[in-house]
Amino acid sequence: MMRVGTFPLLIPVLMATPGATPAQTLPPSAAAEAAVVPASGFAASIALFGEDILVSRTGAELRLATYPQEGGVYVFRRDESGDWSVAEIIRPLTHTGEVGDQFGASISGSGDRLVIGAPGTNEANGVAYVFERGERSGGTWIQRAMISSDGAPRAGRGSSVALVGDVAFVGAPGGLGELPRFGQPAPPQPGSVGIYSVTREGEGPFLGVLAAPEPEGSDRFGTALAAAEDRLFVGAPGTDGNRGAIHLYEPSDGEWRHAGSFVLEGGVPGDRLGSALVFDGTTLFAGVPGRDGAGGVAVFDPEGTPTPARILTPPTGSDAVGFGAALTIADGTVWIGAPATASAAGAVYTFDAASFQHVQTFDESPFGPGGAFGSSLGVSGDLAVIGAGQADLRLGAAAVFERASLAAPWELSSTLRDPERPNMTAVSGETVSCQDGTALDYACTDVDLVAFLPLAELGAGPTSIANDIWGWTDPETGREYVLLGKSNGTSFVDITDANAPAYVGELPLTEGGVENLWRDIKTYADHAFIVADNAGAHGVQIFDLRQLRDVRDPPVTFEETAVYDGVFSSHNIVINEETGFAHAVGSSGGGEACGGGLHMIDIRDPANPRFAGCFADPDIGGFLGGGYTHDAQCVIYDGPDEDYVGREICFHASIDALGISDITDKENPVALASAGYPGAVAAHQGWLTEDHRYFFLGDELDEDSETVPNTRTLVWDVQELDDPVLATEYFAETRSIDHNQYVRGDFLYQSNLLGGLRILDVSDPENPVEVAFFDTVPTDDDATAFGGTWSNYPYFESGVIAVSSWNEGLFLLRKRQPVLVP
Repeated sequence: MMRVGTFPLLIPVLMATPGATPAQTLPPSAAAEAAVVPASGFAASIALFGEDILVSRTGAELRLATYPQEGGVYVFRRDESGDWSVAEIIRPLTHTGEVGDQFGASISGSGDRLVIGAPGTNEANGVAYVFERGERSGGTWIQRAMISSDGAPRAGRGSSVALVGDVAFVGAPGGLGELPRFGQPAPPQPGSVGIYSVTREGEGPFLGVLAAPEPEGSDRFGTALAAAEDRLFVGAPGTDGNRGAIHLYEPSDGEWRHAGSFVLEGGVPGDRLGSALVFDGTTLFAGVPGRDGAGGVAVFDPEGTPTPARILTPPTGSDAVGFGAALTIADGTVWIGAPATASAAGAVYTFDAASFQHVQTFDESPFGPGGAFGSSLGVSGDLAVIGAGQADLRLGAAAVFERASLAAPWELSSTLRDPERPNMTAVSGETVSCQDGTALDYACTDVDLVAFLPLAELGAGPTSIANDIWGWTDPETGREYVLLGKSNGTSFVDITDANAPAYVGELPLTEGGVENLWRDIKTYADHAFIVADNAGAHGVQIFDLRQLRDVRDPPVTFEETAVYDGVFSSHNIVINEETGFAHAVGSSGGGEACGGGLHMIDIRDPANPRFAGCFADPDIGGFLGGGYTHDAQCVIYDGPDEDYVGREICFHASIDALGISDITDKENPVALASAGYPGAVAAHQGWLTEDHRYFFLGDELDEDSETVPNTRTLVWDVQELDDPVLATEYFAETRSIDHNQYVRGDFLYQSNLLGGLRILDVSDPENPVEVAFFDTVPTDDDATAFGGTWSNYPYFESGVIAVSSWNEGLFLLRKRQPVLVP
């Protein structure tokens, strides 16, 4: 996956309204940057309604879609045994099945009605839905109306909702503009709040639209709402350089008019006042999750001054981060979420709403570190539900707490999880044949499932994903090992008996590194070389693979053999095993980044690497800087261009071009060619045919940017290295995002994210033909989104193909041999 800067994903914050106690979702604040966006959105919002617990699953976030499907709101109800089970799933009648619709991002109820926001619908213009239940519907929720308008594009309408009687308030915080590319900021767009009259017959008249008294392009006005019969508070956390503000509106002569604003005296950029709001009828509580690094909650008297009467802060000794990112109130107690604690587990704190004294801390998450415990909240009476949006490998979960009486302690009674999540059960023992287009739940053609190990059985942390993958065959024993990258380290799996893979152990990331999405692994001379991108001072981690021999009592935790610290973070590492040189590429964050080009390292003595030089071609790399290389392949050239036979030649995937260089002389590397192509967005990775005549290149973002109709592979004729020619473009039948691809013999093995492993016959390189595939995500419909298979390793002599899949784990596959007809 390409790193393209920080996506300001729309993460809605909800408000408290009469009739239901909704969630407050982690806002996009600096204080909560440690929390990664949930992959599935389960527990994005929570509402307690009567005796039911309503928990949303927004389906997929705008960019990180692991199991994309239309969102839903699950109605959990006690069954006869007293357990919480799903009694109903609320979904809209229209606009279903959109990746990233985020239905359920916000929920508000009043009487027998619900308003549910879907800010990702209609290319993130957003809508809200009105549902009703009663005798006519048999007690089930029925859609009665859809609230939408032709407002500003990508407004995110439905990010927050409030329903008071027959009046619905729908927040559209805006600020997204076009989807950001490569760290470019979105065009400024002020937020708004629409007001609608909703009756039993459906959507009533549009009553008006509210904006900040002095709108700013990035004010995020409408991020959070708190409503009563005669008052509406609107959070605008992006105001004044993210200092934030809150605006009060009151009805007058049939219209809602601005009646005052609230700010922090001495506020600083990044405070984000108004990220979450709750109003108990007399006092307004407002989240300030970025304040002083830990966060806070400002307490306002709406009848008093425009500055807070006090600010609640985390209790002494706590490690809260993002305190105030989530808020709700019940029985005179304010509940405050801090989902990004320093320990990475998350916590929830309660305070007396009258005395403002700390009452209780919930800091023992049942989901472990990294779960963002406290990212959403729902409380009513003796029932409290706390969401953990990143629990269970970022799929999300919620914890149910109950108490016997007002004076009794809260106790964990159960946990809630997505009932529709795919079954991530290990597969071993015998090969599962691909028959009639499936192997178990996985779509396939002529690829059998040899075995599967889920991430949970591979040492993955709660927020970990699987990323890159490589393989190693022990030259002494002949045993085959998979080297599986994860966001929190590297796992080693013995696949010699491919039907019974054995997890041997893991190598944690380096002491200076931080967990992140990207990790890349290559091997040389029985050593693994591992890099990570956007990972702090990670360096190049070196591991002697011979340590995998004779491991006792697996799995074990290994220690690295050495760390090369000449470069900090790198997106990929390229190794030419014929020369004994490694090249860190796409580097940043410290050390010698070489402009993001080749940071050359002499690894002929693997445990004692030495810096060998830099190379960056200023004609490639696009807007990420001249010379940036995202990935590359370096070989001792043995192709048709006689001028370069025997020289070390590199082929660069460099954002807007294919680059070719001669790095034989490390002190004087030479750029040979830079070739652009139509519809270029993000040249990602590629591989040569074995005769070095053709190079297959993938562009990671051309499908998502809609510069091409379907998944595209660029086939380059490189018979003249200084004049590469785009011979043809191969288009698949899917629109999934292409990722890593490798050539072995006459076949090209492509990991196409949610399209799965695609195997192409490239015996005629200019006319590729897909001959087999295996989809590692059973419910994705080959969507254009991130998730699924990251990479593959097809070079084991056994014929086993090892495939890493983002949130699933390790698949071992085998391509069927063609049936010869006599």
